[in-house]
Amino acid sequence: MKLGLTLIFFLSLKLLSAQIQDDVDFKFCGADIYIQPNEKKISGRYSVQFWPLKNVDSIFLDAHDMSFNKIRMSKYRTHKSLDVKIDPFVKKDKLIIKGKFEKGAAYTLRFEYRATPSQTVYFSGWDDTIMGNEQVWTQGQGKYTSHWLPSLDDMNDKIEFDLNFILDENYTVVSNGRLMAKDTLPESHAFLWKFDMEQPMSSYLVGFAIGNFDKKTIQSTSGISVELYYEPKDSLKVEPTYRYTKEIFNFLENEIGVPYPWQNYKQVPVHDFLYAGMENTGATIFSNTFVVDSTAFMDKNFVNVNAHEMAHQWFGNLVTEQGGKHHWLHEGFATYYAYLAEKDIFGEDYFYWRLLETAWALDNFSGEGNGEALIDSGAGSLTFYEKGAWALVMLRERVGDSNFKQGIQNYLTKYAYQNVTISDFIWEMEKASGMKLMDFEEAWLQESEFPFEAVKTFLIKKNKSINEYFEIKDSIGDMTALAESILKKKWGMLISDRLKHQVLLDYGNELSAEFIKSILNNESLKVRQAVAFSLEKVSADIQTAFENLLMDESYKTIESALYRLWTDFPEQRNIYLNKTAKIIGLPNKNVRLLWLTLALVTPEYQIISKPDFFKELSDYTSTEHHFEVRLLAFQYLKSIGAFNDETVKNLIKACNHHVWHFKKSCRKMLKEFWKEEENKERLKNIYPTLSLEQQKYIDKTFGK
Repeated sequence: MKLGLTLIFFLSLKLLSAQIQDDVDFKFCGADIYIQPNEKKISGRYSVQFWPLKNVDSIFLDAHDMSFNKIRMSKYRTHKSLDVKIDPFVKKDKLIIKGKFEKGAAYTLRFEYRATPSQTVYFSGWDDTIMGNEQVWTQGQGKYTSHWLPSLDDMNDKIEFDLNFILDENYTVVSNGRLMAKDTLPESHAFLWKFDMEQPMSSYLVGFAIGNFDKKTIQSTSGISVELYYEPKDSLKVEPTYRYTKEIFNFLENEIGVPYPWQNYKQVPVHDFLYAGMENTGATIFSNTFVVDSTAFMDKNFVNVNAHEMAHQWFGNLVTEQGGKHHWLHEGFATYYAYLAEKDIFGEDYFYWRLLETAWALDNFSGEGNGEALIDSGAGSLTFYEKGAWALVMLRERVGDSNFKQGIQNYLTKYAYQNVTISDFIWEMEKASGMKLMDFEEAWLQESEFPFEAVKTFLIKKNKSINEYFEIKDSIGDMTALAESILKKKWGMLISDRLKHQVLLDYGNELSAEFIKSILNNESLKVRQAVAFSLEKVSADIQTAFENLLMDESYKTIESALYRLWTDFPEQRNIYLNKTAKIIGLPNKNVRLLWLTLALVTPEYQIISKPDFFKELSDYTSTEHHFEVRLLAFQYLKSIGAFNDETVKNLIKACNHHVWHFKKSCRKMLKEFWKEEENKERLKNIYPTLSLEQQKYIDKTFGK
């Protein structure tokens, strides 16, 4: 087969670049980064030091859609410029520099650059009329830091990054490393934030968050400064949001047995973050939906995500995988140590029941023919996170506590600030334990099927309440009519609230009103919640006891109880709506959005206020609100057939949102909306008022 000359050159350049980068070691990056949030642009002065490991004639940096000027190359610690050229066939995602670079010499590359990032940097709150909600933040993993900072997408080259940030306005900046100074530039009156790192890391771990933040600083037992950021409006939520942070930090240092490897640790919540959290080195960015009050803490809290991202500071940041095939070394380990931290805080019962929940999910996934091996680079989150955690649970059981901890310490110490493979980890475990682990690798790393029966046996042996649960399940079997008689005999002897919760989820609808009433009047919040979740209908016999759930300290319980009571007792709907009229709920406003919907469809309820209720519900679809709030508002409006032109425009705007699962849900909803003939005409009328980007999406999806 013959190839054209252009294609031959392109392939040669691609292969040459990949090979050359293996022969160049980038050591240090410094940059002055000017953030222009109103224009959604970034510019900077940049320098990077590198050492060729052999003679090479070109080097590259990953740099997506950037422009460059004042490019200058010199030998390290000299000011003499070297003759270099930008490759004329430069790709849109790389800066390629050609020259003669000698093995053993050190070089400094300097330049200025400009970028308009299409991803990785997200600008929030700059286009609305709300004061003080403006933010800029990054997500590097999976999105590539090289969209805003020239760097290396390959995680195998670790670099020390010292970044300075320049802002025209006095916002707070959070980034990697220690804040060395905050200055005002005399010429421009801009603000300069200077950060310093002392150790290298992979480029995907570079990050920053900018916004209107205050902070609370605590200190670990080992003396590490831990900075907890929050928006001023959330000052009363700081304690429940960051509850147990110091305990988690101290636990991880002690359990892992290797000191925290970075200068300090920071956590900052941001609006519309793509995931739960991201473990940027020394600076975790997380979703502000975890900023909660004490009531919300019952249903949704930051504890697990907090511990997970903190554990990544060792597993992923200090010691980094060589590639996707070894991703277990990141996510499985962070998930496992987060569960251990929760075990330390909430107790063994919580820990083992959490493992059982993940085992059920993995068993279902595997049973549907979707099972994945942990060494499969294309595996999904359920595999890498939950099956990965289970692999470590069973490995520890196999080799013993002391050998496991010694192996972890040896692994982290030997490969600190380096890249590793699964084989590297297994070898350290084999040395520490004196055992061969081939059978473990086959069963847990190479096998796609999840061994549910083995983990079930393990859990029954380890936890009394799980053993009791499976005994109850076996006793009842298919004869659910016997559930109450069996449970009544055992109920008084059951100590675990988690066990009672699960039993009620399984058999709540089989129990008598008398039994349910006794549970509602005498059991804990967690157990009462299971009644609210499980009952398909509330009888008049338990109505009064069930009504008390409207005052429980759980927003999920209140939401479920309100809907159930509103449905089953229509003559008292006004009473239930009045009781819950001032409750907002979780950060996604679960109670308030349900309340507004029920108030709108209850004909006799506050007729004069219905336009206000509709406006409030519709307003929750706008961009100033978190995407979880917006999605729930869209869903409720759709359920009652109440889209107006403004909410349709908000729905169209959401179809290009940066959070993919929100975008996917909104696109599906818009397609369903389009199926109705009258809605097609509405979209045609709205079309001229849309932005060019939105019109392009409509044209692409539905045709012109």
